[in-house]
Amino acid sequence: MKVLHTIAELRAALPGPQSCAFVPTMGNLHEGHLALVRQAKAHGLPVVASIFVNRLQFAPHEDFDRYPRTLQRDAELLQGAGCDLVFAPDEREMYPQAQTYKVHPDPALADILEGHFRPGFFVGVATVVMKLFTIVQPKVAVFGKKDYQQLMVIRRMVEQFALPITIEGGETRRSDQGLALSSRNGYLSTAELSEALALSQALRQLANAYRAQPVALATLEADACARLAARGWQPDYLTVRRRSDLQPPTEADAAGPLVVLGAARLGTTRLIDNLEF
Repeated sequence: MKVLHTIAELRAALPGPQSCAFVPTMGNLHEGHLALVRQAKAHGLPVVASIFVNRLQFAPHEDFDRYPRTLQRDAELLQGAGCDLVFAPDEREMYPQAQTYKVHPDPALADILEGHFRPGFFVGVATVVMKLFTIVQPKVAVFGKKDYQQLMVIRRMVEQFALPITIEGGETRRSDQGLALSSRNGYLSTAELSEALALSQALRQLANAYRAQPVALATLEADACARLAARGWQPDYLTVRRRSDLQPPTEADAAGPLVVLGAARLGTTRLIDNLEF
């Protein structure tokens, strides 16, 4: 496996467009990322994983500066998972000039949920992913379902720009206790790691409650947030949405397919999770 730091090096290492499968990451890898690499590997193509902490998707008050940079460890994990090339550019390589040209996703999808609580987040995500797609030119790209809305934004972007890339979603990987694996779990104390299970439990309870009483969604969502807040969390949202467009379900949509999504802060760490049903 090779670790490459420049666009020129990466392009020289690939035979041409649509010659690889691609897994974009911000590093600080865990088993969820490695599962995406193995999923990409199943296509029988060389696998490229990128490691780049993208400043564009962080608000000024967020954790860009303290986000863990663990390239050596990440490279060892990627090699063990069967990755062929690691693209690990620095900011000067990715953004040699201020990135004034940006991709603005459809507000109907990108300005709700995560986009509402993190304004501009999906502009940063879509811009860096478009740039990475232009650099890598993969045939297939794999993104984790834990970032459910992000996966939808990327899929829509690829469709709208007619990019010749197949977008695949990888299932959320969880600990034995049920906690969704996340690079930000490393911020949690031992006690917080145990309490963090409450988020997925709250989502499951909300999904079950909606199945039983689909006409009272706003009340069910408010009650779910209140129960989590009573445990010391700061919920942004716990909500049931249609899988097709992340809009609230109507009575006719009650049978699904649906997804329940949540974001909440535990101490100083913001966690997200979702469950399809």
